[in-house]
Amino acid sequence: MKKESLKKSGRKKISGVNVVGYLFCGLIALVCLIPFIMVLSASFTSEEAISLYGFSLWPKEFSLEAYKAVFKSPAVVVKAYLVTISLTLAGTAIGLLLQTMTAYVLSRRDFEWRGGFSFFFYFTTLFNGGLVSIYILMTRYLGLKNSYLALLLPLLFNVYNLLIMKSYMLSVPESLIDAAKIDGCGDFMMLFQVVMPLVRPALATVGLFIALAYWNDWMNGLYYINDDNLYSIQVLLQKIQRNLDQLRQQAQG
Repeated sequence: MKKESLKKSGRKKISGVNVVGYLFCGLIALVCLIPFIMVLSASFTSEEAISLYGFSLWPKEFSLEAYKAVFKSPAVVVKAYLVTISLTLAGTAIGLLLQTMTAYVLSRRDFEWRGGFSFFFYFTTLFNGGLVSIYILMTRYLGLKNSYLALLLPLLFNVYNLLIMKSYMLSVPESLIDAAKIDGCGDFMMLFQVVMPLVRPALATVGLFIALAYWNDWMNGLYYINDDNLYSIQVLLQKIQRNLDQLRQQAQG
């Protein structure tokens, strides 16, 4: 009887802790949602009301002018979304594969040149050729002006993500690698069937970083793209914003 009562009291304590934890996490999630709610509210608020009252959780003066300006040409918006979505999906898949394979090679202790290659990748985070040299390389030598690859290639590989993946792979026990070798696993089988299932948190983290980088990218579209058919949604929104600013300045002048 005493054991049963202890188990019941323990369950009550655990359930109470769970309730407090759920409430705390829910409160944090609600706080994180507030900026998104304010942005959504601002999209339905007139520009004059935002200038006078600032941002709020509920529109002060309801207006659809922002949506009318954005969806003035629906086909252009849909095309920009398709470019952004395709870039995000393709870039995340290819970039995650390349960085995972590179991290696997650099994490192998039996790879003789891993120190030199690791230094080479790390050195690129300290120095780069600058924007002008990159622009000349992309446009003059690679001929990627107004090309889909101009949006895909620059973000395809990131050394910071590589270091995250490499640190996770170094935590994989070497005995497990040796056991896989004894069982006859080659490098590709060892990577995809042994190592990658053990570093799923790193895959999720790096994949999220890559996806966010592609989704929020506007600089490459600004530098290399003049074709309306290759505008991403971020570049398109900036173009609409610039046009609205020019019209506002002309009206005030």
